[in-house]
Amino acid sequence: MTIVVGYVNNPAGHAALDRGIVEAKKDDLSLVVVNASRSADRSDAYRLGEGEIKSVEDYLSRSGVQSQVLMRGSEYDPAEQILDAAAEVGAELIVLGTRKRTPVGKFLLGSTIQRVILEAVCPVLCVKSSH
Repeated sequence: MTIVVGYVNNPAGHAALDRGIVEAKKDDLSLVVVNASRSADRSDAYRLGEGEIKSVEDYLSRSGVQSQVLMRGSEYDPAEQILDAAAEVGAELIVLGTRKRTPVGKFLLGSTIQRVILEAVCPVLCVKSSH
């Protein structure tokens, strides 16, 4: 079975990745790290560059967990990309990092995490960063 981690290069993303590794090791599961963005090019600030991808892959390799990094980027909402990846791999768990947002910020920008929680067919674990 597989765990899907929604990852962006920020403290919340790092917390999700670390927790995903812990959960994968605990149950001997593989890990699929999804970098979902609104654009297939580098214009989206959440889209990982080649150096960042290599850094994540190296980190995962050192963890000893069987893993892969999926780069998504399309006209689809990031939540939909994470949900699609989870469906494709038959995810047992989705791990997401959270960050503090104002109520207005949530209203104006929507909430990827909220949509994943409401629409996922497997459990969703949300973790906070310590920063």
